[in-house]
Amino acid sequence: MEPVRVPDSRLASMQADMAKLMDLAAQHERQLDDLSAAPPTPDSPFAAYGLPGFAGLLPAPAPPEPRPILELEDEEYEDELDALSDWVDDFLMRVYGAEVTTAAPWCEQWQEHADVVAWLHALWLAYQQHKDAEAGLSGLFVWHRDFLTHAMATVRAAGGPLSACMTDPDRPAHRLLPGPRPSNRTTSAIEGPDEPGDHGESGELGQASG
Repeated sequence: MEPVRVPDSRLASMQADMAKLMDLAAQHERQLDDLSAAPPTPDSPFAAYGLPGFAGLLPAPAPPEPRPILELEDEEYEDELDALSDWVDDFLMRVYGAEVTTAAPWCEQWQEHADVVAWLHALWLAYQQHKDAEAGLSGLFVWHRDFLTHAMATVRAAGGPLSACMTDPDRPAHRLLPGPRPSNRTTSAIEGPDEPGDHGESGELGQASG
């Protein structure tokens, strides 16, 4: 076959078209590189559909992790105690309070019993977790079985933290039971161990002499 000669004007047009195709291919390659290098962030509302979020928008802040109420202070503690009191008075005791007796005491000033506050706050946190949809259909049953029964039996035990408070609904009472005194540590226990057989003049281990 004889070679075909393309006119110069036609050749220039073909070269221009080829350059455009190469530029377009390079643009597509850059777009593919950008998509593969920048996957959608988990906080994007469109992440489940494989789409990136809007540019310039900050991801939603994660909710604060719950902390034991006795670790809170000042206004933060008061706000948490107010929320806990609403739940205890409007839901917990109204539904699960039962009758106040000597076998199941209660205190209308339970907020002044630190151990009771800690127990009820932990119970409230567990309730919030187990009523969430992620806990499944059995979430609240687990809360009743593993948390509610045990917490209420401890808080309202006949010899528990409220045993010196109200045992008759017609006679409100409130009394804080004294706790144990601080441990009595000897100076030798801090500085170093005693010599074998030497436990002070009293002859009792861990007791201060004198």
